[in-house]
Amino acid sequence: MRTRRATAAAFSTLRRAGPGPPRRPPAMDGASPNGSGPPPGAGGPPGAGETLISEGRATILFPSANEVFYNPVQGFNRDLTCAVMTEFARLQLQPKGIRVVLPGEEKTDAGSPQPPEDGDGDAAPAPDGPEAPRTAKPGEVCEGGLRVLEALAASGLRSIRFAKEVPGLRAVVANDFSARAVELMSRNVAFNGVGDLVAPRMADARMLMYQCKADREPFDVIDLDPYGSPAPFLDAAVQAVSEGGLLCVTCTDMGVMAGNSAETCYSKYGAVSLKGKFCHEMALRIILHSLDSRANCYQRFIVPLLSVSADFYIRVFVRVFTGQAKVKASASKQALLYHCVGCGTHHLQRLGKVTTHGTGFKYGAATGPPVGPTCEFCQQRHQLGGPMWAEPLHDPAFVERVLAALEGSPGRFQTEERMRGMLSVITEELGDVPLYYTLDSLSSTIHCNTPSLLQFRSALLHAGYRVSLSHACKNAVKTDAPPAVLWDIMRCWAKIHPVKRERLAETSPAARILSVEPTLQASFALRDDANPSSRKRGLKRFPENPEAFWGPKARAKAGGGISPSLQEKWKRHQNKRTERTDDGTSLKHFPCKRFKEGNCSLGAQCCYSHEGEPPAAPPP
Repeated sequence: MRTRRATAAAFSTLRRAGPGPPRRPPAMDGASPNGSGPPPGAGGPPGAGETLISEGRATILFPSANEVFYNPVQGFNRDLTCAVMTEFARLQLQPKGIRVVLPGEEKTDAGSPQPPEDGDGDAAPAPDGPEAPRTAKPGEVCEGGLRVLEALAASGLRSIRFAKEVPGLRAVVANDFSARAVELMSRNVAFNGVGDLVAPRMADARMLMYQCKADREPFDVIDLDPYGSPAPFLDAAVQAVSEGGLLCVTCTDMGVMAGNSAETCYSKYGAVSLKGKFCHEMALRIILHSLDSRANCYQRFIVPLLSVSADFYIRVFVRVFTGQAKVKASASKQALLYHCVGCGTHHLQRLGKVTTHGTGFKYGAATGPPVGPTCEFCQQRHQLGGPMWAEPLHDPAFVERVLAALEGSPGRFQTEERMRGMLSVITEELGDVPLYYTLDSLSSTIHCNTPSLLQFRSALLHAGYRVSLSHACKNAVKTDAPPAVLWDIMRCWAKIHPVKRERLAETSPAARILSVEPTLQASFALRDDANPSSRKRGLKRFPENPEAFWGPKARAKAGGGISPSLQEKWKRHQNKRTERTDDGTSLKHFPCKRFKEGNCSLGAQCCYSHEGEPPAAPPP
């Protein structure tokens, strides 16, 4: 009841605000709304129980008590978002005659506008006349620039970094539903002197986006980075983003999206997740499917720019367009997944098909299924997952632009090396091949030793197929070769490195796969093109975690207080991780069975409890 009242109050506040740009909240703790000259208690040094946290060009005040959420692991996420938003600003502002310039680009042509490389027709022609293009720099208000919403801002670190590092912004709305978070956010905005760009707001994120949609004041960029699942905010986000606008979404509930709770995944995202080596890429495709299906309800559709699986989360950057004709093709972009529980072979079944009909297109239902009652290789059953996005995850031209910008302004981000390595692997991925296999899973299925990555890639290239890596998994093999070719290559490898078949059960997947003679004679001779360029250059593609427990943090507490770390909670709640004492006192809580029977001879030295009277001895 309390939550409903708060939501209703927030909605009524938004309705009273009426049309026009979002209003600034009243200054808190003496914070100056425009950020000029931080007053005492707002822009001064940190107070008692507060620390300074620096990331990028931003430095924020952060309470030692776990009242507001912050995770340093997400620094890569924030760096990547700033880089993507910068290139998106170039695409959007170039038709308006606004030139986006980064530090170090003032005397070069790196910041000059380039023609858009997408064919969506959303770009307007360049303005006429001899007037020179305006220049947009980081930290400056750009008239006619992008309007950004960070729906779940917490401390405001991300919004402040947008204001100080991304050029071409008109306004940044940093919203949160926590009064303590908005108070801290206001102080951090004043502390960094970005009050002319960043406006803290306290409202329910969904009500804020719905109201902006009703007022016809959409945002050019919406950033959703919640604690856990973004599912409750997706419907409002696909409506509140402008035509061709950028939607940035983070999912940290990877346990749900990676197959541990398929029923929960369906309730949140409308798709069934499966456990498999490809689970991280499947998670990306599930969130893209969810975004597209929700956008289709309003005659809108998505175009992915970049989709990343990193650490313990996934992050997608998509543009949202409106078009009834394009929405009709959305069914053909989704697919169901058939996954064999024995050998791990997978097949995709599209939900719809598109055929040419004269000068137009005809849409209909697809035919299937692509598999029989059992797997053709190991005769095991199939699991059915999805639906999921079956189109490319990235826009290669846009990824190249982001990479070029990183090369043109070195030292801009702390995680620049990792960004360059991951984006380089993404440019090498086969965009038209959904999901992947892994070398260790193929080898473990037939119980043989694992071929090297170069040997397996060379065998596929010798057979005439394409192959690439995947940024989502170090041992991944993405290829357009059918599963029959993959198993033929593994059969040829098993002939060179024999498997002890006498130890295999007759009904095991390994025995059934190896019982068939290969029709393809694979060659494992190394080829020069088998080694990808990112690997040759020694880029940081799959870095190790810099410290222990590099992952999610505990949820912030509304009432404050020090929240225990996640590893302490794991240790406390899971008995198998509990460290037992050496003196055996923990067993004193359990009764001694021999004492109950009346034949325990250890007495007080027994590690179990002897409470109560022993039963009387039976009569002779």
